[in-house]
Amino acid sequence: MIERHLTRIDPTLHGAALSAAVSDSFNSYVRYYVDAFRLPSLSPSTIEQGFSVDGYEHIQQAAARGKGVILALPHLGGWEWAGRWLSTQGHTVAAVAEQLENAEVFEWFRDIRAQIGIEVIALDEKAGIRVSAALRANHVVCLLCDRDIPRAGKRSGVDVEFFGERTSVPAGPALFAIRTGAALLPVATYFTPQVDGHHAVIQPPIAIAQSGSLRNDIRLTTQSLITEIEALIRHEPTQWHLFQPNWPSDPGY
Repeated sequence: MIERHLTRIDPTLHGAALSAAVSDSFNSYVRYYVDAFRLPSLSPSTIEQGFSVDGYEHIQQAAARGKGVILALPHLGGWEWAGRWLSTQGHTVAAVAEQLENAEVFEWFRDIRAQIGIEVIALDEKAGIRVSAALRANHVVCLLCDRDIPRAGKRSGVDVEFFGERTSVPAGPALFAIRTGAALLPVATYFTPQVDGHHAVIQPPIAIAQSGSLRNDIRLTTQSLITEIEALIRHEPTQWHLFQPNWPSDPGY
C-alpha cells in the first residue's frame, strides 16, 4: 500500500529506489511514535530548540480576528511536536482524533496529548458541537484532512482530485470554516535531519468559496485545500504516514 501511495506522488519511483522510500516511510513512522512517547517529559527549551516555523504569522493574524483557527494537516511528519510548541506560545490547542477499537489505548493517547497541551476531541456524534465550541472560544483546532475515515462502513466525505485520482476526503475543515468564519490554514510539520529537529510550514488561509450553495462551497473549498496539501506532501513523501487504502482503486478501500 505504501508503494502505491508513493508512486502516486512520484511515478518515476521503482525498483531499489522505491524499496528505499518504503523503508524511509516506516522509519519516519517509528520516529513519530518515539516523539509521541517522549514529548510529555521534554522541557520547553528542548521543544523550542527542536522547532522552526515558516508562516506562524498566519496563526497570529487569524487568532487576532477572534473567530478561531483551523489547522488542516495531512498525516505527515511530527505534528504533535508543533502542537506542543503552539501551546507554549499561549494558544489553546485541540485536535479531533479517530476513536480506536481499543478504548484503553485511545484513552492512553488522549492522556499523552493532554500532558503536552492538546485537548483531544473524539470523532463521534458530538465532535461537531465540540469543534464549533472550541472555535467560538478562539482556540486552534487541528483537523486531519487527507483521509475520509469510514464510519459504520460508509464514507461521507467530499469528492476531490488528489494526486491525479478521484477520492473522498473529510468535509469538516471547509464546513467549519464556512460556518464559523475561522481561518482555514494548510499546515505540515516535517522531521529534519538534526536530532529532535522539526520544521513547520503554515500556508496562508484558503479562500472560502461563496457560490451561494453550501454543498458547492464545501466542495470547491475542499479542493483548494487538498491542492495545497498535495504540495506539502510532495515536499517529503516518505514522511506521509498514510498506510491505509485511500483511493477507490486501492485493494481493501
